[in-house]
Amino acid sequence: MKAALSALAAAAILGATACQAAETSNPPQARQTTMTTAQQALSATQQALVPIAAFAAVGDMAKLNRALNQALDAGLTVSDAREVLVQLYAYTGFPRSLNALGELMKVHDERKQRGIQDAAGKEPGPLPADYDALAVGTENQTKLVGAPVKGALFDFAPAIDQYLKAHLFGDIFVRDNLDWKSRELATIAALAAMQGVEAQLRSHLQIGLNLGLTPAQLRQLPQVFEAQGETAAADRLQAALQATLK
Repeated sequence: MKAALSALAAAAILGATACQAAETSNPPQARQTTMTTAQQALSATQQALVPIAAFAAVGDMAKLNRALNQALDAGLTVSDAREVLVQLYAYTGFPRSLNALGELMKVHDERKQRGIQDAAGKEPGPLPADYDALAVGTENQTKLVGAPVKGALFDFAPAIDQYLKAHLFGDIFVRDNLDWKSRELATIAALAAMQGVEAQLRSHLQIGLNLGLTPAQLRQLPQVFEAQGETAAADRLQAALQATLK
C-alpha cells in the first residue's frame, strides 16, 4: 500500500481493525452483527468516487485535484476515475466533464513523474456486432428504475427520451469497465453537489436501492461530504435520503 494513504483508505483500515477487535471480544451473535455492519459499509474506493464526482460536477478544480490524488492513493484505478468523469458529461455537460478529464490527466502525469505507478484498471470490452443502442438502453433503464419509464415530459419532448435511453443508458451504461453501483454512486454525488436537482437526486437514490446499495451505505454518503467540508451538499443529500428511505 502506498505511503501516502488517503484519509478515506485510512478510515477503512481503522474500521476493519475495529471489526477484528470486536470479533475477538464479542460473543457469536455480536460478531455476526459486526460482520453484517462491515459488509454494509461502502469500500474506500466507493467512498473515493464521491468527492471526485461532486467536485467535477461543480467545476472546482483545486478540490478535484486533491480528491483525485486521495482516490488514487486509496486504490481507485485510473480507468475507474476516467470513466466516472466521462459519464458525468451526461449529467453536468461536456464543459465540466472535459475540464475534469484534463485535471485527471494532469494529476496522472504528475504522479508518474514522482514515481507513483497507479493501477491502470480495466478497459471497456467490445460491443456485440448487432448492438442496438436504443433497445439495450431501454432494457437497462427499465432494470435501473424498476419499471418502464414513460410520462408527459417524454411525450412532449420525445428526443430527450431517445437520448436518455439510447445514449446514457445504452452507450454509456453498456460499458463494462465500471459497475453500475459505482456509476450510481458517482451520479448521486454529482447531483447532491449541484443545486436545483433534488427531484433527480431522489430518483437516483431509489435507483441505487434497486441496484442493491443498502440504506446503510447510502446514509454514509452525507458523512463523506461532511469529511470534505461540503456541508451544503451533505444537507441536500440528507434531506433526499429522508424523503426516499421512508
